[in-house]
Amino acid sequence: MQRLYLRIYFSVLASLAVFALAAGLLWHSFADQGPAGRVREIAASLARNALPPAEATQAEQQAALERLAAGLGADVALFGADRSQLASVGRPLPAPREGREGGWAHRWDGPPVWELRLPDGRWLSARMPHGWGFPGYRIFAMLALLALAVAVGAYPLARRLTLRLERLQAGVESLGAGDLSARVRTEGRDEVARLAHSFNRAAARIEELVGAHKALLANASHELRTPLARIRMAVELMKESADPVRKAGLEQDISELDALIDEILLASRLDALKRLEADEDVDLLALAAEECARYENAALDGEPVTVRGDLRLLRRMLRNLLENAKHHGAPPIEVRVSRAGDSAEIAVCDRGAGVPESERERVFEPFHRAGTRQGSGLGLALVRQIARRHGGDARCAPQSGRDSCFIVVLPQRK
Repeated sequence: MQRLYLRIYFSVLASLAVFALAAGLLWHSFADQGPAGRVREIAASLARNALPPAEATQAEQQAALERLAAGLGADVALFGADRSQLASVGRPLPAPREGREGGWAHRWDGPPVWELRLPDGRWLSARMPHGWGFPGYRIFAMLALLALAVAVGAYPLARRLTLRLERLQAGVESLGAGDLSARVRTEGRDEVARLAHSFNRAAARIEELVGAHKALLANASHELRTPLARIRMAVELMKESADPVRKAGLEQDISELDALIDEILLASRLDALKRLEADEDVDLLALAAEECARYENAALDGEPVTVRGDLRLLRRMLRNLLENAKHHGAPPIEVRVSRAGDSAEIAVCDRGAGVPESERERVFEPFHRAGTRQGSGLGLALVRQIARRHGGDARCAPQSGRDSCFIVVLPQRK
């Protein structure tokens, strides 16, 4: 059982049932030794004193039984030690069964019969009028009502206890942001275990995010050193002569540096945003046509699909995909916009060397280097980050025989 409050609730009910069963067994075991057994002995002695001896005639026993039963309004019968009927008043009663020592005998055809064994071996049976019922039924009914009351009352108590734990869980998760190294041990499979698991998950996620930012800054610093060093060397060389080739290289280095800084700023801003700055209808096919026009050997195919989102960010996402295909793939670049159920799908494919299956997730990590498609910087990381900000995702997978294909899935406008 997974729910803690149900475990507490059924534990209470089980304890109540065990207590009732034990009490019943004790009462049944010691009834003859307690007050009930003493009452039967007194009743048997009184009945023997009121009745004639066992050897008296049947007429004498009948008359004595009628005097004894007067005013009771009950059916009464007297049986011998051999269980043969000696006298009766009212409707006939069945003879006591073999092996019985007295007490209430349940009868399905009417009220139960009280059977009392007299000291001389005779049996006195009495059946109360209809409506009296078996006293044990009333006891059982009272016990059933008591059990029902306990069951109804125990449920909200057990539920309230676990609700407090659930509120504690929300508090721990909210405070998890302030303790990166905190971990708790998880035991069991109930709410407390889930609380511990949630706390650990939140703390691990926060630690992962902080670590990712640290790695981002460290890698960015490393990547910035290369173009800066080239710029510094080129500046030194240009003091003597302004070579057009070196000048063009210097301009390219500066452009790379500007683009990298821009990507870092955009990634930081996306991390800080709680919601998109703009929310408008965007025609993905029209947007893809505008971006494909900027590149040679870029072919576009598809159908008009509208999504809700930030036009500027979606444009940057498409541009990064095309830049990745241009620099790390091989022409032609094929772009396809289509519907996939309730989602819009953008696929950007090229004929490059492709991405190994083991690297298809890692290429979306910032500054990841693997195989022939190296030096992607933050381009693909921003693609996935922008897609997820719009409620979608990005993945890398081979498709239709091509070596590599990057696919972005976004929810359509409702």
